[in-house]
Amino acid sequence: MDDLADSFFAAVCGGDVDTLTELYAPDARIWHNEDGREQTVRENLRVLRWLARTLENFRYEDIRRHALPTGFAQQHVLRAVLPGHGLLEVPAALFVRVTDGRITRIDEYVDSAAIAPLLAKSAGAERDIATPVASTTEGTVA
Repeated sequence: MDDLADSFFAAVCGGDVDTLTELYAPDARIWHNEDGREQTVRENLRVLRWLARTLENFRYEDIRRHALPTGFAQQHVLRAVLPGHGLLEVPAALFVRVTDGRITRIDEYVDSAAIAPLLAKSAGAERDIATPVASTTEGTVA
């Protein structure tokens, strides 16, 4: 499970859409506490790609990971430099469900005050986030 988790978070930081596509089950759902919405894999990949392109020195630190019967839980602090803002530190916890070696669900809890600068930046970048993402199995990465 650690290998899958390590691969997932490395792919997020690197904006590696192909690896993320392989790690997600096609019908996976990703839920976030700050908006209470579930995302499809395609929607989530758009956001993750935007994060990797926008943040500088993007990394996960202070990682505490625990194996669960159906996957894993991870607490961490996302740290990066947000251009125009400075250092971004976002405490988060994720509960990740894994079936047959692929991620089928993520429930992510973040400090909503800590992501306020990121949300403000994304509001001005809606067009970039809305650009479709296609994996190599569907074509080229947009």
